[in-house]
Amino acid sequence: MKKILITGGAGFIGSHLVRLLVNKYPQYQIINLDKLTYAGNLTNLSDIEDRPNYTFVKADIADLGAIRTIFREQAVSDVIHLAAESHVDRSIEDPTAFVVTNVLGTVNLLISARDQWEGSGGHRFYHVSTDEVYGSLGEQGYFTETTAYDPRSPYSASKASSDHMARAFHHTYGLDILISNCSNNYGPNQFPEKLIPLIINNIIHERPLPVYGQGLNVRDWLWVGDHAAAIDLIFHRGKSGETYNIGGNAERKNIELVGLICDQMDRKLNRPQGTNRGLITYVTDRLGHDMRYAIDFSKLNKQLGWSPSLTLEEGMETTIDWYLANRDWLNKLTSGEYLQYYQKHYSNR
Repeated sequence: MKKILITGGAGFIGSHLVRLLVNKYPQYQIINLDKLTYAGNLTNLSDIEDRPNYTFVKADIADLGAIRTIFREQAVSDVIHLAAESHVDRSIEDPTAFVVTNVLGTVNLLISARDQWEGSGGHRFYHVSTDEVYGSLGEQGYFTETTAYDPRSPYSASKASSDHMARAFHHTYGLDILISNCSNNYGPNQFPEKLIPLIINNIIHERPLPVYGQGLNVRDWLWVGDHAAAIDLIFHRGKSGETYNIGGNAERKNIELVGLICDQMDRKLNRPQGTNRGLITYVTDRLGHDMRYAIDFSKLNKQLGWSPSLTLEEGMETTIDWYLANRDWLNKLTSGEYLQYYQKHYSNR
């Protein structure tokens, strides 16, 4: 029986993956390890918390002793590693925290896996990363698995370093390593410091909609459910030592994305068309703001048959509907200190 340790399983992407695996593979034991920082929320998993094949463990991946103990006591057979500090603005303010969690934390997991699995086969360590490690694109071209790394922010530099450490453990110690680099995720349960839930929440309350610069930065958007399905597929069928890019085939300028949300929410909230666009407010651009990300996921499509199941318009409809139906969830997260943080920091990640 596989005992899969999923790090960051109470977070946005992690909770979707945990739910998928718990429901799809009752014969697996899914161990959710999360530090429960501001972005970790166990209510994201309240519907599966009593399942017999689900276990939650609170721990910090930066604590090597704790991680070694968990590997031993839980008899961990495989790892899917998502735990990370992930907000670019926060990395600009406090780079050290990103090095500690994203680099040191990843190394601690790799060391624990190496030692726990030494002399035995059938174990996988899947490291989930980001397209931001590749840097910034011009108007043409796409990131591929062979694109040279060129991280531009402390966040992306820390993720690039953790990618390299994972590959080093594959080549040096023979660990069965998989890596995927994804584009921007969106969907239910995303902590509302990120662009899409921030815009949705501000529209609900008729607050200004902050957009960096002129809103011309381009991102590729990936429905979180499609990302979880891709991780499941790569974990089970991916080739050891390989990297797979996961993209949504949904490039949009930030201002276009915000406009799409505005128009859909005008309709859903029964507001006159164009009302929400009137809330758009341009703010000073982020330091070192990458201009464009775009993912070529043809390798994943050709080798494993994956492609996105939802268009951006379809995924956004589903996302907005979820936030409108879960306003209590939003209100709890956007009260007090969190609300003050949002008003000070605006994310177009």
